[in-house]
Amino acid sequence: MKISENPVQAIAPPARLFVGTSGWAYPTWKPGFYPEGLAAKKFLGYYASQVNSVEVNYTFRALPTAKMLADWLAATPEGFRFSFKAPQRITHFKRLRECEADLSQLVAALDPVRAAGKLGLLLFQLPPNFKADPERLGEFLALPIFTAAALPVAFEFRHESWFTPEVEALLHDHNAALCIAESDDLVSPEIHPAATHTSFRLRRNGGYGAAEVATFAKKFASLAESRDVYVYFKHEDEPTGALNAAALIKTLGAGN
Repeated sequence: MKISENPVQAIAPPARLFVGTSGWAYPTWKPGFYPEGLAAKKFLGYYASQVNSVEVNYTFRALPTAKMLADWLAATPEGFRFSFKAPQRITHFKRLRECEADLSQLVAALDPVRAAGKLGLLLFQLPPNFKADPERLGEFLALPIFTAAALPVAFEFRHESWFTPEVEALLHDHNAALCIAESDDLVSPEIHPAATHTSFRLRRNGGYGAAEVATFAKKFASLAESRDVYVYFKHEDEPTGALNAAALIKTLGAGN
């Protein structure tokens, strides 16, 4: 499957459905996704002509500069959404403890994206060896900045001990989403504790076939009738995830 070298704006999915991958800057996506001669500086613009969101993993290790954000915003159309992975300092080093200053710094850095109306989720992906600690999660969610900034957040738990009614209730009380993650190692339960948004990370090796993408399209379109739905396919050297994301959006368009 190869996308046209003369891209047009992708057929719009339901207004509250945002689909993409976890990154876009991959030269190895040529020529399966990006046209062979496309310059790297034009990758994001092309990417945004095929899908309508991206999860930025860069913020896991460093905060973006104002210039980086300005370039990203300029390269994407109105309605495009950027989601961001929370810094490892918060999730892996401090493990949600005593990190209000770090969180405030992140939110301040992303203010240009929010001002442009293009801010999606903040994803807090916890390490696999971080076992359930509802008390610590509750203290973290109670930080004033979450209320003040009114940001949609999601938590990807990678230890099975987190999947309990107590944790679900905590997420519900703070309008935080459970990231429904699927990988070859762990599949999160599909629950939607947040009233305003939900989150999917589809990370199965080898990607998804056309029938699976069509099933996803129906499910996500239905969910998007009542909340914002963020769907991110796996990024890897092969463009499988980007092609899956573009195919999902095209499938929705074909059904209209």
